[in-house]
Amino acid sequence: MEITISVPDKFAVPLIPPGQEPSRAALEALGLEAYRQRRMTGYELRTLLGISSRYELDALLKEHKIEKYSIEDFEQDLATVNDLGRVSETDRSE
Repeated sequence: MEITISVPDKFAVPLIPPGQEPSRAALEALGLEAYRQRRMTGYELRTLLGISSRYELDALLKEHKIEKYSIEDFEQDLATVNDLGRVSETDRSE
């Protein structure tokens, strides 16, 4: 899906961190807010943002002052890992 937004120039500067590409800043903001509202798991956020490890995601969350990792988050991530393991086992048995 492609999303296009227009932002008046006077608001663009405070919205985008110095040196960051506007589209990346917008994607991070959308993803982080979805994570904050528990509409997206840590794994999904990592995938969306192209982050290769949980440690890198933790650094990003800390940078944005999002430090909650609840038992629900752990259970969702564990379920995702288990689902991926089942898919991988199915691929090997075929």
